Amino acid sequence: MSVSTKIDFIYLSEPDMVRAGVTDMPACVDAMEEMFALLSRGDYRMAGTNNSSHGSLILFPENSPFPNMPKPTVDRRFMAMPAYLGGNFGTVGVKWYGSNIENRERGLPRSILMFILTDTDTGAPLALMSANLLSAYRTGAIPGVGARHLARQDSRVAGILGPGVMGKTSLSAFIAACPGIDTVKVKGRGRKNLENFLEWVRETYPQVTTIREVETNEELVRGSDVVAYCSSGATGDPSAYPHVERDWISPGTFLAMPALGNFDKGVEGPEVRKVLDYTGLYEAWFDEVPKPTHNSIPVVGMRFMDLVDEGRLTMDDLEDLSDIVAGIAPGRRNDEEIIMLSVGGMPVEDVAWGTVLYRNAIEKGIGVKLNLWDTPVLR
Repeated sequence: MSVSTKIDFIYLSEPDMVRAGVTDMPACVDAMEEMFALLSRGDYRMAGTNNSSHGSLILFPENSPFPNMPKPTVDRRFMAMPAYLGGNFGTVGVKWYGSNIENRERGLPRSILMFILTDTDTGAPLALMSANLLSAYRTGAIPGVGARHLARQDSRVAGILGPGVMGKTSLSAFIAACPGIDTVKVKGRGRKNLENFLEWVRETYPQVTTIREVETNEELVRGSDVVAYCSSGATGDPSAYPHVERDWISPGTFLAMPALGNFDKGVEGPEVRKVLDYTGLYEAWFDEVPKPTHNSIPVVGMRFMDLVDEGRLTMDDLEDLSDIVAGIAPGRRNDEEIIMLSVGGMPVEDVAWGTVLYRNAIEKGIGVKLNLWDTPVLR
């Protein structure tokens, strides 16, 4: 009996991804929660020696004899982020990440992303997807998973630092987890982004009756129930990263930190629970980059790891969101706890949400079928 060697796959443009449900934040939070339970059980693989690496990044020198070689400017990167995820997903994928902050001058997003989903048996492609929205929503969904388990469920006031894409998706995830949110505070640098954010909130979330622009990080944090630090900026000098001071934080506040951030000595203390989205990711980064690692990887989880390296914290002081989701470790224990979650971003997130969207697209007949070959020339 002959076996067909024909391989077809689908291409999903950004409009196709929208039709497949990429902007359905509650469903994305559900998928990320399911993913975290699999991480806790070990039913996944990423790159690196501990199978938990963020990915593989091309580094460029400051000075090159080759005039066409890219310069290592802010947010200039080319990166491959591969992963396998088991459970009900059972797929392998890789996100290709190209980024240049100068894209904004061309009217383009800073980052332009693609994702390829493949069959775990043959390695054949299942789908090639536009991945900017895929990446934005899966990143924003992690603060939502954190809020489900770590925020007060009666939270009403959200503070968003950075009114860009990540700020919007983080707020969407907060509202999915805490539907009683009716007040949003926002701090941004540019008038255009702020106006766009304000209009988006009004149109998308009519239940938000109060929207306040604030001038300082202190105003943003003080009195907020849930907070997300989502602003972009240059890495290298942690003193210049957006920071949080312990005195600003009210009892019961949940802080999600999916972008660069820092904190004062008061936050180091035991009054603030310190949660990593997945410990293995930070251990991989700690092995991969020079010390102190927070100079290179600007998320607060790497500041936690540096403090462990300096003997000011221990690994027992750090908690893991995957274990909290799996029920191995406790979520919020009372209404007074202050909890800070570091969000690093993992390729298993792309695989999880990409698999859901691929299956939605197949079910709904969305996308363009492409042919790899009917019969391969070389076998």
